[in-house]
Amino acid sequence: MARNKNIICLHEAMIFAMSILSYILLQNFNGVNGDPQVTCFFIFGDSLADNGNNNPLPTLAKVNYRPYGIDFPGGTPTGRFSNGRTSVDILGQLLGFEDFIPPFATARGDVILKGVNYASGAAGIRDESGQQLGARISLDRQLNNHQVTILRINSILRNTISAQDHLKKCLYYVGIGSNDYLNNYFMPRLYPTSRIYTPEQYAGILINQYQDQILRLYNYGARKVALIGLGPIGCIPYAISSIGTSNGSLCVDKVNQAVQLFNQKLVSLVDQLNSNFSDAKFIYVNSFGIGSGDPTSVGFTVLNASCCPSNTIGQCIPFGTPCENRKLYVFWDSIHPTEAVNVFTATRSYNAFLPSDTYPIDINQLAQLKL
Repeated sequence: MARNKNIICLHEAMIFAMSILSYILLQNFNGVNGDPQVTCFFIFGDSLADNGNNNPLPTLAKVNYRPYGIDFPGGTPTGRFSNGRTSVDILGQLLGFEDFIPPFATARGDVILKGVNYASGAAGIRDESGQQLGARISLDRQLNNHQVTILRINSILRNTISAQDHLKKCLYYVGIGSNDYLNNYFMPRLYPTSRIYTPEQYAGILINQYQDQILRLYNYGARKVALIGLGPIGCIPYAISSIGTSNGSLCVDKVNQAVQLFNQKLVSLVDQLNSNFSDAKFIYVNSFGIGSGDPTSVGFTVLNASCCPSNTIGQCIPFGTPCENRKLYVFWDSIHPTEAVNVFTATRSYNAFLPSDTYPIDINQLAQLKL
């Protein structure tokens, strides 16, 4: 009975989220809201947020081919690991930006004043994560690229103080860590980490390195930072097929248990950062909780199969024919969610519809915060 009640509450919350999203996007596209909520939007992450940074790289982790982008405006592949918009694309729209935030690979001129997307498919907190797929831009290198952007902003504004003031008003989104598990720890034939560290130890190693990276971002001027927790990646088709389940479970439990250790430490890190820096605000987005509801309650009918025919690394086969009704599928390829799922994720990150969705405030509140 309790489980059914929770599913009903989740269903109501997600349906309400959809209606709110439609209203906000309509207002934004019609120019009702005026200026965006924040001066600029900077994005750091992996393939869940990559919008073209991997396109010029020698790597298997790039998707600048059909059927990717089939539902994106214009219907062309851009390098997004989705049939349409990613969650950060949708967040940008919810924040009031008229245009999508450009990838660092192509961002030039005054456009960088509104933000830059540094995310890279296969990237991790650790530099070596994802290396079997080829080149990728780890979080450390993404931070190096942000330094380049800051220098460019200094040049455009012709005043270091003005640039610092500009950066303090921006929203920073950091969502990374999945590849440190899927393309590192749980790939024992290629990486030694699972033989060196227990899951608890590995989560601690990751959080310690992540803390240094976030402190570096703070020192670059970031004052409004959303740290995105890891989702239930043990339930993605790629993890199920490559690692395997046990005891009749529908997901790879050991993967989900490991990432939850990371998430728990990430919440503690958010508390620590907020305690140490009174001039900044850090929040946690509970992707695991948001992604753990019952998808059938909101109309998804295909829960454990990819919409497009996928290859051995979990990406769509080039020019393969995808499913017709993408809105019924949770997964676009064997790793990444469909645009329909990204809408739910972004909406509940922006406006927390359950108290557990974000901590201590949601992205909407963070954007409006006066520091």
